[in-house]
Amino acid sequence: MSSMTVFMRRAVAALALCIACAPASQAAGFTFTPYPAAHSLPLSKVTFENGQGKPMTLADFKGKVVLLNIWATWCPPCVREMPTLDKLQKLLGGKNFAVVPLSVDKGGIFTVKSFYDDNFIGHLPIYVDPTTNVLDTLNILGTPTTILIDKQGKEIARTMGPEDWDQPAVIAQIRHYMAAPAGGSAKSQKQARVIDIRETRLASASVKHNQPD
Repeated sequence: MSSMTVFMRRAVAALALCIACAPASQAAGFTFTPYPAAHSLPLSKVTFENGQGKPMTLADFKGKVVLLNIWATWCPPCVREMPTLDKLQKLLGGKNFAVVPLSVDKGGIFTVKSFYDDNFIGHLPIYVDPTTNVLDTLNILGTPTTILIDKQGKEIARTMGPEDWDQPAVIAQIRHYMAAPAGGSAKSQKQARVIDIRETRLASASVKHNQPD
């Protein structure tokens, strides 16, 4: 890994830490901004282990909408958002959607299990990449980075920094992609983006309306 890459990742991590200090209300209306066209991902090259030590790849989730969260227990912004990811998995997790929290902790399974136990994380599965190879494979500059992936295994969008993942606007956006057909045409995907924008705006408006003065 080049010294410039290391420098960039440290700078981005510092920026993410600053973002973590922002008021939660600023994240209440967050939604992903989809790319004009979904990006292909090297699914089979993103390798990791589950909580039982079984080797896996992102290709194992094809057919589901996936929220891939690259995180670590030593990352304060990551720790902040984990409870909301846990709630999101409890609410939407199943045959059409999965939160995939991929830890890059060097301590692997034991470190993540201890963190889950200490922080009452009861719905998220354990996935670990102690080699941190995923950072280069997916061009991850800092943690947390979260990627929304469609049923075909293509990247819809990504964001860096902590978010409140159990907010209505986010849930509405993810539910829309869950309802989309697994092999949607370009026309149906364009229509999906239009509908998605309308749904998430309505959800954001609902959040603002219900906030106390």
